[in-house]
Parts: sequence; C-alpha cells; structure tokens
Amino acid sequence: MRGARLLITAFLVACTVDAAVYLKEEFVDGDAWKSRWVESKHKSDYGDWKLSAGKFYGDAEKDKGLQTSQDARFYALSTRFNPFSNEGKALVIQFTVKHEQKIDCGGGYVKVFPTDLDQADMHGESQYYIMFGPDICGYSTKKVHVIFNYKGKNHLTKKDIKCKDDELTHVYTLILRPDQTYEVKIDNEKVESGSLEEDWDFLPPKRIKDPEAKKPEDWDDRAKIDDVTDTKPEDWDKPENVPDPDAKKPEDWDEEMDGEWEPPMIPNPEYKGEWKPRKIDNPNYKGVWVHPEIDNPEYSPDPSIYKFDNIGVLGLDLWQVKSGTIFDNFIITDDEKAAEDFGNETWGATKVCSCYSKVLQLKIQFAQLNNLLKCICLKLGLQMKVEISFIDEIGLILEKFFYILIRVTFWLISHCGWWGFFFLPSPPTLLAKMHPTHTKAVSLQ
Repeated sequence: MRGARLLITAFLVACTVDAAVYLKEEFVDGDAWKSRWVESKHKSDYGDWKLSAGKFYGDAEKDKGLQTSQDARFYALSTRFNPFSNEGKALVIQFTVKHEQKIDCGGGYVKVFPTDLDQADMHGESQYYIMFGPDICGYSTKKVHVIFNYKGKNHLTKKDIKCKDDELTHVYTLILRPDQTYEVKIDNEKVESGSLEEDWDFLPPKRIKDPEAKKPEDWDDRAKIDDVTDTKPEDWDKPENVPDPDAKKPEDWDEEMDGEWEPPMIPNPEYKGEWKPRKIDNPNYKGVWVHPEIDNPEYSPDPSIYKFDNIGVLGLDLWQVKSGTIFDNFIITDDEKAAEDFGNETWGATKVCSCYSKVLQLKIQFAQLNNLLKCICLKLGLQMKVEISFIDEIGLILEKFFYILIRVTFWLISHCGWWGFFFLPSPPTLLAKMHPTHTKAVSLQ
C-alpha cells in the first residue's frame, strides 16, 4: 500500500516537473511591459496602447492590462517567448478581455505566431499559427474565432461559438490535445469541444459519393400520386368574383356621361379554386434514392494536425471602431490545470468586486441623472412642489432598485451562497458613493 502511494506521488511530481509555462503576463510591474512588447511599425497610424484597469475594477493594480485608446484604429502589438513545439503534449492559450466601452465593432482575439515573425513588421497579412478569441461587429457577429493554419491555409471552425458581449471581464481558453481534440472555455466553463478533423476542413472527406453510381431510370421516388379515377364535380367551376347583388346604381348616375352602370364585383362565396385530383399512395414508390458512397481515394489521415513547431510570439493584431478594450492575464502552457488555476487566481479573484464596482458606477450615473432632471425642471420654471416631489420619488425608487441590484449581483456572481448579503455596505455608505461628485472609478479595496 505504501509502495503504491509512493508511486502515485512520484507520478504527480513527474507531471508537475514536466509541465511548462511558456508565457505568463499580468502587467503588474508598471511600464516595464514596454520592454517585453513590441509595437509594429508596418503602418504609421496604428492605435496607441496604455496600461489601465479601466473605469471599474476589482483591484486597481491587479486588474491593469493593455487597453486600446484610440477609436477607429488598427492595433498591432506582440511579445516574444522561448520557442517550443507542442508535439506530444497539450497546448493551452488563455487570456482575459474586458469590453468596458460597450464595443459595437472590434476584435478581442489573439494570434500565435512562429518564432521567425518580424515583430516590427507584423500586420494583418502576417502568417500565424492560431487565431483565437472574441470578435464583435453589430448584432450579426458575436462569435469566438478559432482559426488554425494548416499547410499554409487558414481554416475556420465549422461551429458557431458565441462570445460574451457585455462590459465585464471574461477569460477565454483554448486547449489543443495530442489526440486531435480541442476545447474552448469561457470563464473556466466549457462552451465547445470536439474533434479537429470533424470541426474543421483540414482534410478531404473520408467518404464521397460514388461518381459511377446513378439513379435507375425506373426508380419512382414519388410517395403520392394523382388518383386517376377521381373526377371533377360538375358544379365545381364557379367564377372567382361575382357582381354584388346588394349594389344599387347611384341616383345621379348619368349613362350618357358615365356609361352603362355595372355593379361592383365581390369575391364569390361559392368559388372553390382550381380543381386537383386527390392524392393516393403510390404503389410503385421505392423511397428516396440514396447516392452510394465510397472511400475517398484522396483522403489520408494526418495525426499531426494539432502540432505546431517553433511557436514563439503572441500578438494582438486587430481593428476597433470604439476603443477601450483591456487585455490581461495571458498564459501559454502545456498544463490545463495550471491555466485554470491561473485564471482563478487572477480573473477569479477580482471578478466579484469588479461586477460590484460596475453596479455602483451605474448607480452613480443614475444619481447624476436624477440631479440633472431637477436642474432641468428648475431651468424650465417647473418649481411647483408636485414636480420636484415627483423627481424625488423617482430618485428614491432608483435608490431602492440599485441597492437591491447590488445585493443580488453580489450573490449571483460570488457563488458563495446567501452569506454575501451580510457583507454589503450599509445604505448610508451607498448613498455617500452615489454623490454626484463621485465620478472616478470605484475601487473596493
């Protein structure tokens, strides 16, 4: 028994030793990130990046990431790490994205490049290995891209993977495995998985229709046929429209001036439409003819679809109409558990406070709107007690609504049970934060 325990322990230690983290970036050292990341010079008008935690956050320092700062710009930035191959092991790519600007059209994805990429000349046509992450444009495009380069051609997934489109931070994870399977996670929850060969068109189909096979000429695939014994009833044919029997010629109708009067036409209630013989089962029906298939002579399995050699650069190459997206907590590893733990230690540790901060920010905005409504009423001369009282009532309703919303949000996102209700600030504290001069990002540290 003791020997078995030692064997298991040794195995776990070996797995831990073999695990590799090729890239980990949290942007916790201030402007030092500029020495690790290279901005492309391929175009002179690429957008600028800045380090920011955004307008709302859970931790003012830990939630800092790279933020796009200029509207309607292309962005091109990359970082290098020691090159490696994922042959025989998993490849995990993970990062967080926050579209706090209510993005309407723009990318939130990353690209993984071979090590020979010229970072100073990186651009949209630079050949990459993998493109992964959310992409949003209007109401029609809200998806997670999973694109692989195979033999020089980019292949998009056949599946439609929906991305998050709110203003909160989300963690996106892509896992490739040596058994040719994959998995996509959002917020550490699986949203899609399957086979690389089945969900992309890397290879020709295994089976194809037999080009020599043809449907026999006497094959009858009509399930129903006309009943040849059926005949049209003698009284079937009736006009579609008939003169209105209730219509009367106007008294001032002058036939010399207006011509002969004719009553208006109305739909004929006895009209039955075009007659068709009834349908009966076809006694010669053989079913739907299925084209026979054969093995595709051009198909050849490739057990190395998942494999990429000399992986060495992670890049952000994207376009954004409205800037403000924050990228953070990058990790590339061969250890699925290490990536999940990293996500929980970063995004997972601050997500509740970040959402809480967002709700408070909305509450402040509504408080400012309430004061603005009062000012408008005063400017317009609506100083009667009933108007001001009405505005105050609206503010009171909003105050109660947001206090309840904060409590419910805290509970839903924390996943820690009802205890979260008892650790919220008191109503007076919330009222203080609601003051219209409180316009900076709300930190809950």
